Amino acid sequence: MPNFKDLKYLQFGNPKQKLAFRDLENLQIFILLKEFTPFLAGTIPIEIDIPESDLDIICFCKNHDEFRKQVLYHFQDQANFRINSRTKNGLESTIAHFTSTHFEIEIFAQSIPIEQQNAYKHMLIEHEILQKKGSDFRKSIIALKHQGYKTEVAFAKLLDINGDAFEELLKFEI
Repeated sequence: MPNFKDLKYLQFGNPKQKLAFRDLENLQIFILLKEFTPFLAGTIPIEIDIPESDLDIICFCKNHDEFRKQVLYHFQDQANFRINSRTKNGLESTIAHFTSTHFEIEIFAQSIPIEQQNAYKHMLIEHEILQKKGSDFRKSIIALKHQGYKTEVAFAKLLDINGDAFEELLKFEI
């Protein structure tokens, strides 16, 4: 498994991953937000992205006001910038969105370490499933995503998982 915590794997990936690496390096998100342990989650790292896929960066923040200040300071001048807070999975979450040269970017922070956040867990579970199920399964996931399925819902459909796809995938035994 690639070391997903070190963005260098993107440099040697597919063309979209290389482009993501360049945008992230140019914006210096992982340097500027280092104290919040940023992590690139989502579909691009595990190669099940579609053209409109964004870059999902999750962070750990103990203080949402401080996180918000840092994000505003560094990124408020980016195209289409917006930031808000809401409760997700019972936790306060701060979410910033903006557009880089090639991608929509979402920076999502909660007051729990990234390894405990669902986006992190989902990505690692999905990666393991993809490794075990092979390229035809990967192609089927991408095809469902093109039809409008959310990633977790596509996995649940192909794996015959019933119930809330987001919750049930976290329980999936590989």
